[in-house]
Amino acid sequence: MFRSLRENVPETVQVSVNGHPVQVPARQTVWSALALSGQTVTRKSALSGEDRSAYCTMGVCFECLVEIDGEPNQQACLREVAPGMVIVSQNITEFTMADRDGL
Repeated sequence: MFRSLRENVPETVQVSVNGHPVQVPARQTVWSALALSGQTVTRKSALSGEDRSAYCTMGVCFECLVEIDGEPNQQACLREVAPGMVIVSQNITEFTMADRDGL
């Protein structure tokens, strides 16, 4: 579905995307790593449960929120990949937030 338009592929880094190791070009955004690995769902909608993905890819819409290295709610379109980075799609609802707080 998605492919890089770069003619010369720069050095690559290995990241984990939803538990799968993926080699991606260095200096790409996390969103690019997701798209190139074929995993374009960044999170589930809190109300409807529908798949969400990057919309604006410039940090305005907040549709691309993912968990990066254990930190939730990171904008995939603004973060650059780093070797060993762990990227996980989010599924945050009112119930998961309540569970996190022990309620």
